[in-house]
This record gives sequence, C-alpha cells and structure tokens, in this order.
Amino acid sequence: MLKVAVTGAAGRMGSGIIKKILEQDDIEVVAAIEIPNTPLEGKDIGEVIGIGNIGVETSGAENLESVLKESKPDVLVDFTIANAAFETIKIAASIGVNLVVGTTGFTEDQSNEITEIVKKSNIKAVISSNMAIGVNVFFKVLRDLSPILNDFDIEIIEAHHNKKKDSPSGTAMTAFEVIADSLGRDTEDVGVYGRKGLVGERTKDEIGIHAIRGGDIVGDHTVMFVGEGERLEITHRAHTREVFIAGVMRSLRFVMNSESGKVSDMADVLGIK
Repeated sequence: MLKVAVTGAAGRMGSGIIKKILEQDDIEVVAAIEIPNTPLEGKDIGEVIGIGNIGVETSGAENLESVLKESKPDVLVDFTIANAAFETIKIAASIGVNLVVGTTGFTEDQSNEITEIVKKSNIKAVISSNMAIGVNVFFKVLRDLSPILNDFDIEIIEAHHNKKKDSPSGTAMTAFEVIADSLGRDTEDVGVYGRKGLVGERTKDEIGIHAIRGGDIVGDHTVMFVGEGERLEITHRAHTREVFIAGVMRSLRFVMNSESGKVSDMADVLGIK
C-alpha cells in the first residue's frame, strides 16, 4: 500500500486528491497538512472535506516534520503556494520522503535549489507545472510544431479563475520555455508580458505571454502561431480539476519506480519525452 501525505489538504486540490485516493485500492492517506496554526488542527480531514471520518487528523504545517516522522508516508503531495511548498520540500526531503509537486510560481533560484535538494537527499520526485494529461500532450505538440513554424509570430494566452495568485500561470511559462527552447531562443531576451503604451513594432523573435483572470475558469491555454494570411491556434481547456488529479494518481504510481536523486516531470510519467 502506497502511503501519502497531502498538504493544503482542505483546499480545492488537496481535498480532491484525498477523495480520489480513497477510491484507490493501492493508495492511502496517512497525513493531512494545512496552514500553520490552522483552526482545523486535530479535526478529521474527512469530516473537514465533507466525506465523513477517515481516521486522519489535520495538522498545521508548523508540525510538518514530526507529523511526517510519525505517519511515515512514502510520498508527499503538494499543491499549495510556492514559498510554503519550498519549505515543505526541504523538510520532506531531509527525512527521505518522496515528492509529487504541482505547485506553481517558484522562482528560478527556488527551482534550481529544489533540483539540488532532490539530488542531495537522493529522493524521488515528480514536479510539474500542470499535471493534466492533455496539457502535457499540448507541450509535446508545441515542442514539435514550433520549429516548423519558426517564422510565425507566437503569442501565449492563459485564463484562470479570479482566486489564482500567480501570473502568468506555471503552465503558460512552461509552454513559453518549451517553445523558446525548441527555437533556440533565450527566454530572458524574447519574453514580452502583456503590452501597454507605445511599445513599437513587434520583433520577430519575441513571444508574447498574456494572462486573464475571471470567475471560475479552471484553466485555459492557447498558443497562437500567426503568419501572413493565416494562423494556427493550439488550445487546451481544463473543464474540471479532475484532470489534474488524474495526473497526480499517475504520478504517485510512477514516482516510486523513478530514478532516485532526479526530478521527473509529467513527460516522464507519460513516456512522451
């Protein structure tokens, strides 16, 4: 039985992950972590998320190390916010807990340090800006298509719900990085984040990235390849958070058999690199 700890356990993703794990025969929840000094401390997480008692108490993040040592999970799943996740990753890695992380908004320095932490701790990890299976096929299409349309103007548009804190989305940034890498362009030189005022003519190498926030949009991502007299649009739309949770279930089963000391991503999980 694969034992899992979930951070952000009472949130949208955390609660959905717990509910899905309870449907599995080979995975169980052994720890539920919430914000530091949470008012939910000691309450059964099943009662908190409306599915009845499951025998797992909610704990505040200030007790993360002791909770992990006591519950002995094989894997910790994190879908929270970048700064909190960064600290969680350091603690989990220090005691040998493997990772599945879908949190977005890490800085470049944090991402680099996470890679080093995983390597030095010799744990296993799947870290992805978007765990939806379709989105990772979307990345693969962009990687293959961009060199063919390298003389087209490229613009990325993403839309999310009005509660999302980071912008652009991690998925949009991954799409940007995939495209830039496949075209041999430096992301520091070619990224343009929205436009305002007299910005001058568009350069051929720049890649535009634009964010929309509103209502309850789960996640829409479109890449436009715009040429003279035609354009090609590649779009992925998430209708429900279940698409991300399905990717988490695949990642949980993959990570235990993955390479120690390495950060894998969803392309590794799906075998589409």
